[in-house]
Amino acid sequence: MKYYVIIPAYNEAAFISTMLQSLAQQSVLPAKAVVVNDNSTDDTAKITQSFCTKHQWLSLVNKTSETVHMPGSKVIQAFMAGYETVDEDYDIIVKLDADLILPHDYFEKVLDVFSKNKKAGMAGGFAYIEHNGEWMLENLTDKDHIRGAFKAYRKECFLQIGKLKPAMGWDTVDELLAKFYGWEVVTIDSLKVKHLKPTGASYTKASRYKQGEAFYTLGYGFTITAIAAAKLAMRKKKPFLFADYIKGFLKAKRERKELLVTKEQAAYIRNYRWKKIKGKLF
Repeated sequence: MKYYVIIPAYNEAAFISTMLQSLAQQSVLPAKAVVVNDNSTDDTAKITQSFCTKHQWLSLVNKTSETVHMPGSKVIQAFMAGYETVDEDYDIIVKLDADLILPHDYFEKVLDVFSKNKKAGMAGGFAYIEHNGEWMLENLTDKDHIRGAFKAYRKECFLQIGKLKPAMGWDTVDELLAKFYGWEVVTIDSLKVKHLKPTGASYTKASRYKQGEAFYTLGYGFTITAIAAAKLAMRKKKPFLFADYIKGFLKAKRERKELLVTKEQAAYIRNYRWKKIKGKLF
């Protein structure tokens, strides 16, 4: 199977060399990989270009955008800018962050999942972060959720869900829509990806409210949002974030923000979430 990789990058000079080295050492190399330098002010582009001269499958795209990092929209706009530069002669499309270290057989095992399971619409491993010299499972990880830092999509699934949404919550709605259309989301616990920069490290205070807005645009409704907000705040060990998430949800509701899903999809998502909640409680 042929896979393409798109890597959005903003000021990742400290990490991107390590990341690209791990990509170049894969047991199964990508047919194409694109680094999208999203208005970086450091040496991200220079470092990437040095790798491009060594690997024909790698290319660099320079994109101009605002420097403010609002989660969701900026990274997916960069991803789509890279996607537009490649053809559609692929089986699997992959979105990677620029601050990862992949095990050498990462894509060999991911492709094996897609090859053996025709219902697999998405696949990926688990994120690990360094703590006191040891690599530990990132606390935002769910066994049935693939982190946005490393998402692999079967082409048919990717196109059916409408590609990726340039908004906070994109890496949740993609999985929910995949399940809505009958695809399976497959996590591979043997694949341990080292995540060099903690998720949300560059988020601004204003972006906190975006999480609550995301819950609204996913069609969760208030009760599910309150449960999800409490769970996420506790996982991040920052209980005060709960109020920010609720404020963001209520603000989006007042402004009648456009949903990322249809009414039918929103109903499916609420039913799915309630089943998951009840399953954990009982």
